[in-house]
Amino acid sequence: MNDRVFTISVLLAVVTLIGSITYYKHAEMQAIKSNVESAIVKGIDPVAVRCAYASERDVVCVAYAASHQPALKPSK
Repeated sequence: MNDRVFTISVLLAVVTLIGSITYYKHAEMQAIKSNVESAIVKGIDPVAVRCAYASERDVVCVAYAASHQPALKPSK
């Protein structure tokens, strides 16, 4: 009996954890989608909005940031 209760408890905890992570990721994607659509309406670059949510290893955002840096002038 105790083994079944333990197994069911662990299974319930794992299923709850998976459901929570899935809900969090879905809510995060919905927020990003809403903000990108709002940026498009306002005339803001949607890639900049997307990169506000991205990790520092996102290749698209690294390239975007590098291309929008002011040109460095050589020092004399």
